[in-house]
Amino acid sequence: MHQVNRIGVLTSGGDAPGMNAAVRAVVRKGIYHGLDVYGIRRGFSGLMENEFIRFTLGSVADIIQRGGTILRTARCEEFKTERGQRNALKNLQDHGVDALIVIGGEGSMHGALSLSKYGLAVVGIPATIDNDLTGTDVSIGFDTALNNVVDAVNKIRDTATSHERVFIIEVMGRKTGHIALFAGLSGGAESILVPEIPSDIDEVIFKLQRGINRGKLHSIIIVAEGAAGAMDVGDEIRRRTGLETRITILGHLQRGGTPTALDRVLASRMGAKAVDLLREGVCKKMVGVRGREIVAVDLEAVLDRERELDRGIWELAAILAI
Repeated sequence: MHQVNRIGVLTSGGDAPGMNAAVRAVVRKGIYHGLDVYGIRRGFSGLMENEFIRFTLGSVADIIQRGGTILRTARCEEFKTERGQRNALKNLQDHGVDALIVIGGEGSMHGALSLSKYGLAVVGIPATIDNDLTGTDVSIGFDTALNNVVDAVNKIRDTATSHERVFIIEVMGRKTGHIALFAGLSGGAESILVPEIPSDIDEVIFKLQRGINRGKLHSIIIVAEGAAGAMDVGDEIRRRTGLETRITILGHLQRGGTPTALDRVLASRMGAKAVDLLREGVCKKMVGVRGREIVAVDLEAVLDRERELDRGIWELAAILAI
């Protein structure tokens, strides 16, 4: 592989708190080592539409604490075509960009892999609140989103106790239930419904009635959006038990806000590692964290299999909710 002198960085897919910290790390680590660093606005869409900006040290000042992404992000169907990818490559070549760092989730990693097949040096950084990528213990944004959900659960519990109600809280997770699982355990939910495990409304109602029989004044049920509709769950509970239920759909509230210290540190380490990999001639990798170590994992292997839900944690949450 030829020497890398100029790198590009983009954020793609759903925004995740900590993306800005990763961009900051890429820019400053790159400039520290004498590299030119270009940002591409609006993800792969901006890559095709030539939305390049040259970064300086000052370009990324005061962004480590900001949620979202200063580069903005977009989903782009056209990029999935060969024509779109070749157009993106031409724009990179026109700007003299030797390598690209892609920050995002599963779809973003697929985009990075598609460009690598044309010979471009690419490294991915996992940033998704769904935490659904293999090859890393945790993705940038997951900790912040989880804390956003737990904060909401804590506040809702105050009202649930005061009014002796059942609250069903719907969280993000169309295909995976990691947010629901960890929020349910840390928030003390009575039941957690996730896409990976078939929902059992009979079991949910059994737990509710068991709690009432021992004097509980309220109950919290966490539902991943891909497991069941919160409204449907609430209607069924109301119909079969007569209990007063309330529904809260957190929606995009989970994505926003200041990234936690954990996400800032993780993003900074991953961004720096991505630059180091490219400088060392290592590409077609995704940066990950395993234990305390920042590692490089094969990008194709990451996308080859789905991340499994930790059923041991799901079972623990069920035991602790008795």
